[in-house]
Amino acid sequence: MNQQFRHRQFPAGNPLANVVVVIVGILVISLSLALGFIFFVGIAGFLLVMGVIMSVRNWWLRRRFGAQGGANKPDEPGPSGQPQIIEGEYQEVRSPDNEIDR
Repeated sequence: MNQQFRHRQFPAGNPLANVVVVIVGILVISLSLALGFIFFVGIAGFLLVMGVIMSVRNWWLRRRFGAQGGANKPDEPGPSGQPQIIEGEYQEVRSPDNEIDR
């Protein structure tokens, strides 16, 4: 193998160029980490705000529609304290294809 790959040295023989490469590498890595952290915090903050907005909206809609239809539920007691009973009639309709008595 080549001596350069075996010892993992910088290809430039100039020590000043080696120092500049190391400094630029450190700056690029730290800048990319800082920008990544800023984007992560921004996206996490956006998701948090949207979650709060959706939770408040869901709570508000449940409260609004719960107040309108709350007295019509059969399991809840009515104004007199008794459970409400819903009565009705039905008629069974059979299609000619599904007759049982053939």
